[in-house]
Amino acid sequence: MHKAGGQREMAVTLKTAQGRKLSSQLWLQRQLNDPYVARSKAEGYRSRAAYKLLELDEKFSLLKPGMRLVDLGCAPGGWLQVATKKAPARLIGIDYLPTAPVSGADILELDFLDESAPFRLKEALGGGADLILSDMAAPTTGHKATDHLRVVALAEAALDFAVDVLAPGGSFVCKVFQGGTEGELLARLKANFSSVKHAKPKASRAESAEVYVVAQGFKGARASRT
Repeated sequence: MHKAGGQREMAVTLKTAQGRKLSSQLWLQRQLNDPYVARSKAEGYRSRAAYKLLELDEKFSLLKPGMRLVDLGCAPGGWLQVATKKAPARLIGIDYLPTAPVSGADILELDFLDESAPFRLKEALGGGADLILSDMAAPTTGHKATDHLRVVALAEAALDFAVDVLAPGGSFVCKVFQGGTEGELLARLKANFSSVKHAKPKASRAESAEVYVVAQGFKGARASRT
């Protein structure tokens, strides 16, 4: 990569790896050389993930003024920061990880899989949602089949919530992994939404298997029983 002046942008290298595991060293090296990490710091976003939502919004026109929106797995708050710029009427985030306040958003510090979470979220919304975002990811075990099942289970839980609270015409965006919307999950998405597409934002690391399913045009309660 070259800067406008023709000078080569130098990669940052770690001076010492003392006391670090190889995986930690590689992660830190990648962070130091990630242009989206640098950009997020310069522009005031809490994480590079903010640019994933910005790209998805640019492509699918997801965020609109006056909408009711829920962000599942909101920590550290980058997606909430992006969403607030479109002036939603109601913006709710939930995560079991502590999340610093975001002006214009209400944040619940609670595991989305807790049985009380759907009620708490609906109570905070005070009405039907126009957009459900889920950037949730299950902790990895290193066992590919197990990790895949965990990701699908999270996506299914997010979809269950979405079909319960979305207003007709609403949208659902969920992080999955390649191959993660096959079978029953994909069938449910197609039954409940008029449009179901997959997207991999440029801000998503090339080596990552993550993709986002973008389902738009929620058909309403009758379809949700499918």
